[in-house]
Amino acid sequence: MTEEGVAKAENILKIDNLYDPKHIEVLHHINQGLKAHTLFKLDVDYIVKNGEVIIVDEFTGRLMPGRRYSEGLHQALEAKENVKIENENQTLATVTFQNYFRMYNKLSGMTGTADTEASEFKKIYNLDVIIIPTNMQMIRTNYPDMIYKTKKEKYEAALDEIEELNKKGQPVLVGTVSIDVSEDLSKKLKKRGIKHSVLNAKNHEKEAEIIAMAGQKGAVTISTNMAGRGTDIVLGEGVTELGGLHILGTERHESRRIDNQLRGRSGRQGDPGSSRFYLALEDDLLRIFGGERITGIMEKLGLEEGEPIEHSLISKAIENAQAKVEGHNFDIRKQLLEYDDVMNQQREVIYRQRREALKGDLKSFFMDMIHEKAEEIAREFADESVLPEDWDLKGLSKAVFKQFNFGLDSFDSDTLDGLTTERLARLIYDSALKVYDEKEAIIGSDDFRHLERIIMLQTVDSLWKDHLFSMDHLKEGIGLRGYAQQNPLIVYKKEGFDMFQSMISRIKEETLGILFRIQISEPDKINDLRQPAKQDLVYSGGDDAPQKKKPVKRAAQKTGRNSPCPCGSGKKYKKCCGK
Repeated sequence: MTEEGVAKAENILKIDNLYDPKHIEVLHHINQGLKAHTLFKLDVDYIVKNGEVIIVDEFTGRLMPGRRYSEGLHQALEAKENVKIENENQTLATVTFQNYFRMYNKLSGMTGTADTEASEFKKIYNLDVIIIPTNMQMIRTNYPDMIYKTKKEKYEAALDEIEELNKKGQPVLVGTVSIDVSEDLSKKLKKRGIKHSVLNAKNHEKEAEIIAMAGQKGAVTISTNMAGRGTDIVLGEGVTELGGLHILGTERHESRRIDNQLRGRSGRQGDPGSSRFYLALEDDLLRIFGGERITGIMEKLGLEEGEPIEHSLISKAIENAQAKVEGHNFDIRKQLLEYDDVMNQQREVIYRQRREALKGDLKSFFMDMIHEKAEEIAREFADESVLPEDWDLKGLSKAVFKQFNFGLDSFDSDTLDGLTTERLARLIYDSALKVYDEKEAIIGSDDFRHLERIIMLQTVDSLWKDHLFSMDHLKEGIGLRGYAQQNPLIVYKKEGFDMFQSMISRIKEETLGILFRIQISEPDKINDLRQPAKQDLVYSGGDDAPQKKKPVKRAAQKTGRNSPCPCGSGKKYKKCCGK
């Protein structure tokens, strides 16, 4: 937002300072709302179907049901399109495609357009790209690009060519980069009375059928991003003599690979064919990369409205612009991978812990955790530079109770005499182990192992989920560390590691805390709980109305927790029969 925008937002929301920390959430929602209204376009980035906002894959043009934008962006789009606003998803697991593929021992692939991305395959996956010669000689004619000043002129020229070829009977495949362009062209073709089919995310159910007919005589097919639509377009009878399938691109994509995939639909297996791209100086690619140079050439040539530039040098300049964008996009992906490599190490530790919990016996693991926690508590409260009598014994007892749900008995002079950190840790460990063994004996060994597994998995999953959320927040703002002359990636690694260590410590604390606090009812009480609860129906009137139960009165007076025990032991009730 500009300063004017900030002032407008503050005025609408009746806020003094939008950047006050207490309004940080409101600011976030405003920014996501702005993104939804300005950067995300209906029928380009997403569509609305059956009252749902569904994301459209940028490269394949296919729908991605079930996928949702995070950070409240999807909700902002739902508000924009006036459909039901769903709850925000929380990430439960995350992995980049690169790290997912690198989990395999062997990697290979086959595609007709890998050569433009050869350096990325080598750097990320250590894969070499080998070009295999075509089965039949490729005889497709790739005409130079036609460049116009405005989009209006470009589309008119493209429509003229479609009409001309259609009269001749030659099939045409029109490639567009978005759904709204494909539907706009469809309307214009209808006005000219040209019969055609439209293939985009809105009707991909008929995909194979539309592609199968695209090579027939007189066929006109408009497609949004032909990437990944792996069906051969077979030429109909008499089409070979007319010059085969003609590919007409209405815009250059950011990636040469996707343009090559569109071109590659024609001239397969030695078939004749042709291709041409129509561009305008208003297209994003030309406007951002190198449009001024081409505009200068057009003005020097003194071209009239509707006249195009057609030269192989211009096509080469556009390919260079695409290579520049591809390099930039690769840098983004590479940086994303570097950050995900930090998460990947953490992911491997957590998933290994989960696998151990699912498969193995966790008893030794819990014993180690009890030992570790006992040592930790002892180190915290036992300062060997002073006498044991001066240690914070009250704090020690509280810490033991908080972690293991039992209090250490009051220390007599014999116990305190010669007490060291090591001996204290041993004392806590032995006491905890005794409670642990008692619980195992009551519950039964097999059931106790199952209980350990359940507690472990639930704790790990819950804390890992929170950790992913925290790591997302850390990554969002880490780039600002560059202003402090710090390398954001190194800071991310260090702080991410500290957060991970903290999470591992919490997993141990919470797992032990739950295990030591869990209370097992007697079997008959469990059976009682399984029975449906009897309900008293309360209503007014009628002779058969249920009678109110009288409150139960205690025969003897209630014994307080700190009162002397009625059994006559001399101890407090909570330390004796009420324990």
